[in-house]
Amino acid sequence: MSLKLFYLTTEISPFASTSHLGDYSVFIPLSLQTKGHDVRTMIPKYGFVSERKYILREVIRLREIPFEFDGEEVITSAKSAFIPKTRVQVYFLENVDWYKSLTNLLYKAKNGRILSDNDARYAYFSKAAIATLPHLFWKPDVLICNGWQSSFVPLIYQQIYDSKDFYGKIKTVLTVHSVDEFCNFSRSAYDKVGVTLPKTIKGDTVNCYEAAAPFADLIVAVDSPSNDVTSKLLELPGIQIHKKKIVSISIDDDESPNFKATADALNEELMKHFA
Repeated sequence: MSLKLFYLTTEISPFASTSHLGDYSVFIPLSLQTKGHDVRTMIPKYGFVSERKYILREVIRLREIPFEFDGEEVITSAKSAFIPKTRVQVYFLENVDWYKSLTNLLYKAKNGRILSDNDARYAYFSKAAIATLPHLFWKPDVLICNGWQSSFVPLIYQQIYDSKDFYGKIKTVLTVHSVDEFCNFSRSAYDKVGVTLPKTIKGDTVNCYEAAAPFADLIVAVDSPSNDVTSKLLELPGIQIHKKKIVSISIDDDESPNFKATADALNEELMKHFA
């Protein structure tokens, strides 16, 4: 049985990449596609991505898509392309205010400082990505959410969209590539997308994985020899409660890792849980 997979990420090489996520987000979708799955990816449209070089195309039905953010109706649009040298489709989610001015550091200023509005920026991405689905005329079986950047998705889907026409019975997979300082969000970012945090979460600073865990159907920890993501996740009380949802897959530390075994392991978990 094949699955329809909507793969959300903020990095895809060569469009944008600051970590192994850029290459991971090429090889994993491509491998899943070769296994027979219907895979589509979505990434923010950063200002430095050349529309001419990568042949980004206007799609009429993906223009001016409305959704609610921060208590107001806002609109987003998306353009379509392919990951170079593949037939893996990429939708570029547009928003001039949030993405156009970013440098290729993505999450940091040129001086290395972490951008203070990362949480709100990717809260917008997460909700906008879900809002585009009816306009694609395509309903996925699974939303694959990569990293802290799309960790809002399980909450948004379960609390807002699951009960709406078209959206029911979609599963969410939270893929964790690192547990670090980027994972700490402000409570206000969750207010902007209109979701309620678990009562176990106190204070104004929120670990995004603890917030997402109760709502995700599966949590995939991407371990490497130098980064035991699984162990770091299990140190979080909000993850411990949901540890049965965690599965671990591995990736090499090499500069050019072999993603085949990683993709095979992920495919096995997707088939086991959702096929």
